[in-house]
Amino acid sequence: MEGDALFMGKKHFQFQDSQETIQEEGIMIATVQKHDLTCQGSQETTQEEGITDESNEEEKKKLALMRATVEKQNLTSKDIDDLTMRRFLRARDQNVEKASTMLLKYLEWKRTFVPKGFIAASEVLNEIAQNKMFMQGTDKKGRPIAVVFGARHFSSKGDEFKRFLVFSLDKLCARMPIGQEKFTIIGDLKGYGYANSDIRAYIAALSILQDYYPERLGKVFVIHAPYIFMTVWKIIYPFIDQNTKKKIVFVGNKQLHSTLLEDIDENQLPEIYGGKLKLIPIQDAT
Repeated sequence: MEGDALFMGKKHFQFQDSQETIQEEGIMIATVQKHDLTCQGSQETTQEEGITDESNEEEKKKLALMRATVEKQNLTSKDIDDLTMRRFLRARDQNVEKASTMLLKYLEWKRTFVPKGFIAASEVLNEIAQNKMFMQGTDKKGRPIAVVFGARHFSSKGDEFKRFLVFSLDKLCARMPIGQEKFTIIGDLKGYGYANSDIRAYIAALSILQDYYPERLGKVFVIHAPYIFMTVWKIIYPFIDQNTKKKIVFVGNKQLHSTLLEDIDENQLPEIYGGKLKLIPIQDAT
């Protein structure tokens, strides 16, 4: 795939502007193959590709077993709808025991970290001031799109970044139309430097996304990735689970517009990437 920043195993990662190449070992980015309680408005009603009636029936049996298992240990789980529970089950490859443990961990996290049930903008003012996350449009599958500018992120003290992440993820979930449970991210690393390399925050973000918002991520486009980002990538890569890895795509500069258009119609694409929509700061998105 000439000019693309997609690589696997011991192949090369290529940067198009400088034509600079680095050899990487043991790193793989794969192209996509194909509730939390604050997101209960999102309802999926259509049958997914590759899911047969028989497998749906089997999943329903596992969901019933999972619900019975979790409710014995935490009565508040009765408020969890079946779609939310199904996401946890799928995140653990239909393993009822592992999915139940995961859901119980989520409920405890929700009780302690988000006791009011939501994060208010007033709790994340420093993060908002960095003006680094925007939301606008939907992709061809109806998934809301967020754009994150990595060069605008700077490390902050305490848990404000974690709260900002929850604040932002809940905003994305709230915009999901009926029939959709996932979102799409464009991670723009133009201008990214060492001052933006916040390993602690990245690992925390992965943990929250994978442990407490399972099966919410549809796809991530990583664009304008500079050479120095590879050092960071090698550190955080082991913390990314296999399902998430399949959803991450590095896009080369020459293929940027055409690649985005494969998943996003021009009238839903942000102006800065050749589309029609203006970006809206995450805190102002409705």
